[in-house]
This record gives sequence, structure tokens and C-alpha cells, in this order.
Amino acid sequence: MRYLHTMVRVTDVDRSLDFYCNKLGLKEVRRKDVPAGRFTLIFLAPPGQEGVAEVELTHNWDPEPYDEGRNFGHLAFEVDDIYATCERLQAAGVTINRPPRDGYMAFVRSPDNISVELLQKGEAKAPAEPWSSMPNTGKW
Repeated sequence: MRYLHTMVRVTDVDRSLDFYCNKLGLKEVRRKDVPAGRFTLIFLAPPGQEGVAEVELTHNWDPEPYDEGRNFGHLAFEVDDIYATCERLQAAGVTINRPPRDGYMAFVRSPDNISVELLQKGEAKAPAEPWSSMPNTGKW
């Protein structure tokens, strides 16, 4: 058995690609429009992990509500520097819902309210401000 991908339904392709690609750093691997089914599939992966750990964004052409996405759970990505990643995301307008107070774990949410967990590669970093004293914001 081999892990292929995780599928997330999205309502706005442009906003979702801005979040996953421009802000989170994933790259679009391939795209498939399915007119008969009225949907588009967009596959994303961290650089160098194409075909290994992909996220499939599914955009149904006919709008429908997806609630908060919490029933999905979350995506998780290992990052080289949790503080630098959170700083970059925050500067790009992403709310850090659960700051990396412990130097190891943070949560943000996509435009469709999918929780995204960020985990520090290797050992946790030493606690540092502004993260150490930053409260949670919203849901994660």
C-alpha cells in the first residue's frame, strides 16, 4: 500500500491556490477539468515531493456549502523553521490560530476553513516571542 493524496473540497480556486501555493509553499503538480462531472481536480505537493505527498483540491463547479471543514481533521506539514514559517504566513495575511508557543507546533486555516498543522522539523525550537505569549485565535 502507498499513500497517494488527501482531498480537500474548495469553493474558490484562486483564493485556495493563493493560500496553498503562494503562502504555504506548495506547487501545482497537475490539473484536470471534468466537464461531465462539473468539477476540477488540482493536485499540489511540497517541492520535490510530487507523487509522494500530494493534496488534491476538488472544486465543484456548482456551489455548495462545506461548513467549517473541521469534520475533515487537518493537513500536517513539517517545516524547517516554525517561527520563520509563521512569520512569513502572518505577513501574508494568514491568521495563526494556534501559535508555536512550544517552538514545535502551530495551526492555521485555509480559505475554506481546513486546519493546517505546521510541525517543526527535528527538535522543538526554544520558546521565543512574540509566539510564547500569543493567545489562540479562532478555531484550529
